[in-house]
Amino acid sequence: MNRLKHVTLAFMALLFSTAALAQTQKGNLMVGGDLSNFNLNFLGGGGGTAFTMDLTPKIAYFFRDNLALGGYGRFSLATAKDQGTNTTYGIGALARYFIEDKRVRQMEFSQRSRFFLEATAGFGGNNYSKTGVNNNGLDIGFGPGLAYFITPNVSLEALLKYELTVGFGSATTSNRLNLGIGFQVYLPTAKAREIIREERR
Repeated sequence: MNRLKHVTLAFMALLFSTAALAQTQKGNLMVGGDLSNFNLNFLGGGGGTAFTMDLTPKIAYFFRDNLALGGYGRFSLATAKDQGTNTTYGIGALARYFIEDKRVRQMEFSQRSRFFLEATAGFGGNNYSKTGVNNNGLDIGFGPGLAYFITPNVSLEALLKYELTVGFGSATTSNRLNLGIGFQVYLPTAKAREIIREERR
């Protein structure tokens, strides 16, 4: 009985230690998003409220092991009393690659963690209501990230990304460095189809 218990515990430990590898296999689906620059500030002395938020939903399919291609959306809002409202938006394609280089893997602090690189390209813009400055056009971004799998199918992530918008408007270019925190759910496509069928019932 004790031997069976130990074998079971060893199997569970192996399952969870290899989960981060299994979720980036060919045929899996990644769904989730990032949240950054979230701030709600109640200003004293009649200063009103200041609010900022940057939300980026994502979905991607693993066409090969460790390489996922898909799409993203982005909406950012910043508003404060007497400061107007600033909005940033974007929609386009994304690519994510989980690094397999042994030298990089040695830097990972846990068997549940994975380093990755992400790049995006699409259409986006920045609009500032108070100043009237706006910039809309090609929206590209790239940067490194770290995913930590808290369960076999869910990861918490940190992504440091350089973003550039080149196009038309009162400003022809705008660039920013963005640190986002988010989560992703990794599912085999068969499991994803099963969830969709259950939701439709």
